[in-house]
Amino acid sequence: MKFLETEDDLNTLYPAANPLSIDKVMPVITPLYRNWIMASRFCVLATYAQGRVDLSPRGDDGPVALVLDPKHIALPDWRGNNRLDSLRNIMRDGAVSIMFMAHGSDTAVRVIGRAKITADPDMCQRFQKDRHLPKTVIIIEVDEVYCQCARAILRSDLWAGAAVEGLPTLGELLVEAKNGDFDGVTYDANWSARVNETLWGDS
Repeated sequence: MKFLETEDDLNTLYPAANPLSIDKVMPVITPLYRNWIMASRFCVLATYAQGRVDLSPRGDDGPVALVLDPKHIALPDWRGNNRLDSLRNIMRDGAVSIMFMAHGSDTAVRVIGRAKITADPDMCQRFQKDRHLPKTVIIIEVDEVYCQCARAILRSDLWAGAAVEGLPTLGELLVEAKNGDFDGVTYDANWSARVNETLWGDS
C-alpha cells in the first residue's frame, strides 16, 4: 500500500474547499453561536501534548459548557476515571478543540482555542449540582468557532433507529484487557448503581 506524503498529493485528489467553509469561521462566539453552545449537553474535548492527541467525552444534564463572554468558555471537569489525560495535556500544551453536539441536530459546532485550568471556588460554584462541585474548571480562550458539515451525522443517521445490539459490555472489555483475570460479570451487575452514586462527584 502506498501512502500520500505531501499536501500536493491531497490537492490532486480533492477539489478546493467551498468558500463558505472558509468564510464561516468566526474569531469570537457570536450571539447565535452562544445560543447553540448553551443548548448543547454533550461535547468531545480534544487535547494535545508530547506528540499524542486525546479525546474526552463531556456531558451534562443542562448546558455542558458556559459561555462567559465572546472569547471565553468554561467547561467543568466532572467526575471521571481520574486518569486526567485531558488536564495533563492542557498543563503541558494548552491547545484544544471542542465539538459541541445537540440531540436531534445534524449540525455540530467546533471551537478551537487555548485552555487553562482553574480551581477557583467562585467559578466551580457556578456549576454546583446538589452538593457536588467540579474539582476544576477548564477555561478556553476562543480562537475560532464554526459550524461543522452535517454529512457525517446524516450518513450515520445518528439520532434515529434502535439502539445497537450485541455490543460488548464494559466488564467484557475489561476482562479482555486483563487477559481474563477480572470478574466482568460482577462489574457489569454493579455498574449502574455505582455510576449513579458518582455521576457528579465522589459518593
